[in-house]
Amino acid sequence: MILPESNKFNTAPEKPVVLLSPLDWGLGHTTRCIPIINELLHQGCNVIIACNSTQKALLIREFPQLVYVHLTGYDLNYGKKRWGTIVRIFLQIPKILIKINNENTWLNIFLKSQMVNLVISDNRFGLYAPGVPSVFITHQLYIRTGLGSLANRLVQWMNYRRIKKFSTCWVPDQQGAGSLAGELSNPAKLPAIPIQYIGGISRFNSCKLPVHNIDVLIILSGPEPQRSIFEKLVLGELKLLRGKLVLVRGLPEESSDVKEENNCTIYNHAPAGLLNQLICDSAFVVSRPGYTTVMDLMKLGKKSILVATPGQAEQEYLAKHLHKQQLAYTARQARFSLTKALAAAKAFSYRQPALVMDDYKEVLRSMVEKIKRG
Repeated sequence: MILPESNKFNTAPEKPVVLLSPLDWGLGHTTRCIPIINELLHQGCNVIIACNSTQKALLIREFPQLVYVHLTGYDLNYGKKRWGTIVRIFLQIPKILIKINNENTWLNIFLKSQMVNLVISDNRFGLYAPGVPSVFITHQLYIRTGLGSLANRLVQWMNYRRIKKFSTCWVPDQQGAGSLAGELSNPAKLPAIPIQYIGGISRFNSCKLPVHNIDVLIILSGPEPQRSIFEKLVLGELKLLRGKLVLVRGLPEESSDVKEENNCTIYNHAPAGLLNQLICDSAFVVSRPGYTTVMDLMKLGKKSILVATPGQAEQEYLAKHLHKQQLAYTARQARFSLTKALAAAKAFSYRQPALVMDDYKEVLRSMVEKIKRG
């Protein structure tokens, strides 16, 4: 067991202790936990974060005062082609199951040395333990595999077997009409534990005035090698575009240096406050349709061009769903042209979403009050 990096735990009864851990597939699960952490702190909780070094590099900039304990990630390998990624993920299912069992063992050992009142897991299936309330956060009750409906149903069955080990499941979306994730979060059949739709969650503050000082903002994210492949595609066209451009590379462990190349400003990583302002100042945002990014863009009411990670079936579904709902313009990475995508987006008829974004605060308040009552 790897011990906590600090022993400054406050275990007083009036200070509920919450252990929170996000999945490490990209940074979306990590960033969408930021408003949850903020609300837990607002409700007077002590929060311990279990994460890997990349996640810590991002979160410690927002919460330097918190205690961090190291928990290894899943470290999945992705292919360079769509089918390569699908096949690789499928072949790594045994590895995923081993990781789930390992993190469950880790949690049970950790709980012997540290009192915890609540465990919140964002898509980490192993973080539950007898006698401790545990919450599982996911927007994917129905998982798209990219291998057809039979494989989808099999994975859903496996998904529900794991989810039912938790006390409750929080879904960051709306139920029924107005759902942002479509059938992913609103399947015909739900798991056999209490399900709460907590509305959208975003770490960002709403934009004040529609001042577009930036013509195009490109936000890179997700696992390698696809992050770098998409970056190369984008960089090849930036010199052809006019206007003010900004590129955020999505590399929180790199230096914080800012580069200026012609009419483009390049950040390795942008902390929440800076990224919030960059998005608000932009006329168009180009990004992956990771669900956390989608929720951020919908809250800020931004016109976006979404390019799914090839082989990541969830993103491919979300891109099509959002395009059909006129909430975003989407393009495929294969033969992607930023110039053509921008021209098409300018002619696209965007519609503003009606997603409730504050319900999670009441859900958290209710949970914390229940813990305080014992």
